[in-house]
Amino acid sequence: MSSKEDNWLVKPVTYKQLLKIAEKDIEKANLEVEVAKFLLMHFSNKTPHQFYMDYETEVDQTVEDNFKKAIIDYTVSYIPMQHIMGYQTFYGYDFKVNQDVLIPRRETEELVEQVLYYYDDHYKGQTIDVCDIGTGSGCIAITLAKEEPNMRVKASDISVEALKVAKENNDKLGANVIFYQGDLLKPLTGMRFDIIVSNPPYIPNSEDVEKIVLTHEPNLALFGGDTGLVFYERILKDALDYLKPRGLIAFEHAFDKSQEIKALVEHYIKGAKITQLKDLSGKDRMTLIEVGV
Repeated sequence: MSSKEDNWLVKPVTYKQLLKIAEKDIEKANLEVEVAKFLLMHFSNKTPHQFYMDYETEVDQTVEDNFKKAIIDYTVSYIPMQHIMGYQTFYGYDFKVNQDVLIPRRETEELVEQVLYYYDDHYKGQTIDVCDIGTGSGCIAITLAKEEPNMRVKASDISVEALKVAKENNDKLGANVIFYQGDLLKPLTGMRFDIIVSNPPYIPNSEDVEKIVLTHEPNLALFGGDTGLVFYERILKDALDYLKPRGLIAFEHAFDKSQEIKALVEHYIKGAKITQLKDLSGKDRMTLIEVGV
């Protein structure tokens, strides 16, 4: 919080005034200033349109108190905005998040989108089997199940705590994903899938990570070994035992690892068709691997 506590004692305080004070404190903490607006809209339960319509009106005391505490949590304790609010919106759905799961990112929405495009191009109208490896909050698996009812979706995660969150999200959003606890593909032994999708941990162990991420998101979901590629290699090594004769493997990965991912695919899955795609920021972020085409 700002050392100028007097700023917070000015009465009455409008939404505009409260927002400006918070933004200064966040800027001093070298964090994302936009978070102040999202938190204030959250605690006031206002849409963006309502928020700006009420910009010059006085803030309810309860809203002000909750917002001030949230700004302290964010700037002093480095608690992510999504943990303060208790959810992250992903593909239009609100997913519960906490310290046991990775906070869903925009780039992963693009992976989901590409899988849905692939379904429309190759399977439209057919019932197919899909699995999501390392599901975390369940955002990929649940979104696919909600967006395409013809997908029979299963998901795995090694973390019991993460699966509790994923199952809560599944129930809350009315999806029908079946979850399995275990290491990568192992709990799905004996099953075959048309599509395998995964956004595994891919940060190299030695890479610096923002404090707000490192201290509040599970390391298990962040780090992918010395090169950041260990989980991709393990999935690719076993993937053909879980994929139907004609199928797709879809990965999200670090923007600077596309060539290494391609090399792993060529080593473990001979003759696969490899398509690598950029995200909306123009960074290499997705690899689609078609088998049996």
